[in-house]
Amino acid sequence: MLPRRLVMANAAVFYRVALDAHLPFTVQRRLLEAGARLQPLPRGTVVRHATLGGRAAERVTVGATVRERTVLYLHGGGYTTCSPLTHRSLAAYLAKAADAVVYTPAYRLAPEHPYPAALDDAVAAYLDLGHAAIAGDSAGGGLAVATARRLLDRGAHVPALALLSPWTDPGDGTARRTRDMVVNLAWARISAAAYSAGADRRDPGFAPMYADLAGLPPTLVHVMPGELAYEQVLRFVARLRAVGVDVTLRELPGLWHCAHTQAGLVREAGDAIADVGRFLGAALDAAGRYGVGSA
Repeated sequence: MLPRRLVMANAAVFYRVALDAHLPFTVQRRLLEAGARLQPLPRGTVVRHATLGGRAAERVTVGATVRERTVLYLHGGGYTTCSPLTHRSLAAYLAKAADAVVYTPAYRLAPEHPYPAALDDAVAAYLDLGHAAIAGDSAGGGLAVATARRLLDRGAHVPALALLSPWTDPGDGTARRTRDMVVNLAWARISAAAYSAGADRRDPGFAPMYADLAGLPPTLVHVMPGELAYEQVLRFVARLRAVGVDVTLRELPGLWHCAHTQAGLVREAGDAIADVGRFLGAALDAAGRYGVGSA
């Protein structure tokens, strides 16, 4: 593990360059994937190619490659960047912590494929798996909520949600800051515009902040007090609680937006992933004990 402040200093410079709103998204994607190759994997990690819902995906395990628990992980990146590769380390540490198989689908990205392409792909991926918890960070966290809502409306069962700094209202213009260590407001706005492509900014599939949240499964939310979306995440948690969702909020001072991607470098980020793994593992086991879903 490395000193937290050293990782923060280097990550801040990297994200300021990679998430420059003036760069084409194609360049941002290449930079983020190049940086991700520096993220370590736990010993015993096995990454296999898979197909979910007709899209490429990665199947990640640590140790034994057959597991009873399954997690569908939806990567962040503003719906315009990132991939299973950028989140491979996070997925591997989550697989280890949850004692699970973690699938990360390569859902389609904007602006080439605007809303609802990502949502359609995530739902199709889940239906191929059959029974899994859903987790995601940032845009992937918002996508996880929208995916769960659509699945529940179709009669499917989702045992649990784990949302890491979920971006549930991409059209929100009330942020008090212009940037945090990772995300800047200009980049967030152009990413939201690329994904919406003229769609209603309050469409619940695009912005699950405005969805009917009643009936969502037990949910864990992580948020960092200094991040750009902090107030938005708190509003979303309040909405979950107002409709009776069993939600656990963890504030992680000292970390940064989606620091979980540095779980292999920073002890505190590793601890955060361990918390997510414990939550998802317990929820999946509880669903299995009561005969919910299929293995």
